[in-house]
Amino acid sequence: MLNRLVGKENVLSRLEDRICYAYDGTKQKCIPDVVVRPHSTRHVSDILRYANEQEIPVYPRGAGSGLTGGAVPVQGGIVLDFTQMNQILEIVPEDLTATVEPGVVTQTLQNEAAKYKLFYPPDPASAAFCTIGGNVAECSGGITGLKYGVTRDYILSLEVVLADGSVIHTGRKTLKSVTGYDLTRLFVGSEGTLGIFTQITVKLIPLPEKIETLLVFFTTPHDAVKTASQIISNNLLPRALEFIDKSSIDCIKGYDQEIQIPENVNAILLIDIDGKEASVKTEVSLIEKIALENQPLSVVYAKNPKERDTLWEVRRVISPALYNIAPFKINEDICVPRSRILETLNRIAEIHKRYPSLKVANFGHIGDGNIHVNIMYNRGDQQRVMAEKMIEEILRTTVELGGTISGEHGIGNVKSAYVPLEIPPHELRIMKDIKNLLDPKGLLNPGKIFV
Repeated sequence: MLNRLVGKENVLSRLEDRICYAYDGTKQKCIPDVVVRPHSTRHVSDILRYANEQEIPVYPRGAGSGLTGGAVPVQGGIVLDFTQMNQILEIVPEDLTATVEPGVVTQTLQNEAAKYKLFYPPDPASAAFCTIGGNVAECSGGITGLKYGVTRDYILSLEVVLADGSVIHTGRKTLKSVTGYDLTRLFVGSEGTLGIFTQITVKLIPLPEKIETLLVFFTTPHDAVKTASQIISNNLLPRALEFIDKSSIDCIKGYDQEIQIPENVNAILLIDIDGKEASVKTEVSLIEKIALENQPLSVVYAKNPKERDTLWEVRRVISPALYNIAPFKINEDICVPRSRILETLNRIAEIHKRYPSLKVANFGHIGDGNIHVNIMYNRGDQQRVMAEKMIEEILRTTVELGGTISGEHGIGNVKSAYVPLEIPPHELRIMKDIKNLLDPKGLLNPGKIFV
């Protein structure tokens, strides 16, 4: 039947093909029964109608770069591979909008928008290969979240195929619309559990004229966190404000990157400032003044785009460099109020003392309170169990401090057991009722978000 609906060439049933779709960034392995590559909304609608009739689970998949198991087909069924629906349908400079298919790579949209001197700000670390559809499904964040917000802040309208194959349109291609309930916001971040996106209209903004980058070395995390806090409290809003702790620094020393890091550096801030050239120059001067008041070891400036890339390489190599510590990693994305960042880091250090055989590295978007806590461990069930216990303690502490267990990665099946730590029973019941209303047979990305 699937061959007839979408063409035999778009249906992958050989085991060697299906294995390629068994994974995402969590390295779980769940082999789907079949993989289908739709090319149109009609294809998606026909597939979901058939799956609904036959009660077959359906798992939408973009680039498979997620870190919480969102695309993993935990119950087999059909994987919908959206890499063939990768067209930018239109960019309308007068309206500051673009309409794309879900398989468009995020950086591709950014590059195309830049040709019109426009900017699509959401910038996940995986922008070079992750897709807009996946970004919308997870409500991805990224390094520009402090100043520009996250994916949901740029989604104007969606074309969505529901579980029964029917097609709906939410929102409008206008910068304002308050007619009826905001269904667009409901679907953004729903992780493929309520419907499947086939067209996405995003808001664009004018491309910043100038970007400057600073790398600031500190002897203590306290000085780095204090500097970041003072930057914000002085009404300065950097494009990016990234924090790197000592464990992460130790990993990247000697790794394949050009910046030499002094021996006694225990924390780093990486700062981007963008805007009009005159205002950027003023803001850089003010930020430098604030940094120097907190006695940094040194401040390094990028003099040109190449040097800017070199400074950002310090941040980009952290994730691969962490595998020099241990072969296995759990990457969390907790987010806390900015005023609780230092307390959160101290509490994580206290928790770590109870698990001395594990390694911990913290880095991330300190400007918006989003900390990537990486727990590194060696092979063996005992190490994995300890890592998971430590993660649970960290997540409980995060909620206790007024934070959230996921700032940008989503829940998937990796964090589903922890959702009740943050969401009270009545609110959780409402969420499940919405799921049951839109997907009464539970066929859209089953096994995700809810236990």
